[in-house]
Amino acid sequence: MKTKNAIMLLVFCNLFWAGNFIVSQVVMDEITPFDLTYIRWLASLVFLFIIAQIIEKPDWKHAAKNWKYLLGMGISGIILYNLFLYSALTLTSSINASIVTALNPGLLVLLSAIILKERITKIQTIGVFVSLFGVLVVITEGNIFQILSVNYNAGDLIMILAILAWSGYSIFGKMMTTVKPITATALSSTLGVLIMTPFAIREGIPITSMSMQALIGILFIVLFPSLGSYIFWNVGVKSIGASRSGVFLNLIPVFTALISTLLGNPATMVQIIGGLFVFTGVYMTTGMLERRLNKYQTT
Repeated sequence: MKTKNAIMLLVFCNLFWAGNFIVSQVVMDEITPFDLTYIRWLASLVFLFIIAQIIEKPDWKHAAKNWKYLLGMGISGIILYNLFLYSALTLTSSINASIVTALNPGLLVLLSAIILKERITKIQTIGVFVSLFGVLVVITEGNIFQILSVNYNAGDLIMILAILAWSGYSIFGKMMTTVKPITATALSSTLGVLIMTPFAIREGIPITSMSMQALIGILFIVLFPSLGSYIFWNVGVKSIGASRSGVFLNLIPVFTALISTLLGNPATMVQIIGGLFVFTGVYMTTGMLERRLNKYQTT
């Protein structure tokens, strides 16, 4: 695929993920975070298996032998991440949530160094703390020097739990090297849904009482953030590489802010400043700054 086309796919991929922050807040006016998590992944399962079979043609029996890692992915990435994310969005703004999410690459690098013993440089370490400072600016509403006395928004704190859960999902995925990504998503989603099903049966899922607006919102979440984004992401990574694709994740807070502004909820100056710190930290943590510096030194 041409680089231009891959870039367009990655742009739309992150636009859809940003849309998830906005649309899910509307849907959760009628259902709980658990309901939305369960419906989202239950509805996505059939599509995921079909897409995995067409694109990756996996050996399902071999993939199932990695059930321990898949179970870890199902619990951390399918259940906990989504429950924390949607719970956070009932208590904080979509812009705040997306900025906290931007801490994810740096946190993943740090946890990979601790758990997987991957090498981390001084610049990457500094980048983690720069990103963390940016998140603290956002969740303290700029009162960074009163960090111990600030009344924190519970939603922002829950978003930190969400990115910890996503980092766990990513770590399990890195440990499992023999299963392709869409196949792993299909199987881990299956395990996540199976774990949630008894609770869903006991509590009931209020599909029949939902408005048409909420149903359309769920359809959007299933088709675009759950399926479209994942396919576009994998195609983009395959075409231009993981490191170059990772830069596009910074578009999520940007798109979220733009959509929120169009809907009448513009970003505040504190959110903009905090976001800039987070983006700078991500730029350092992902190794992009070092590669650029090394390029200049060799020319």
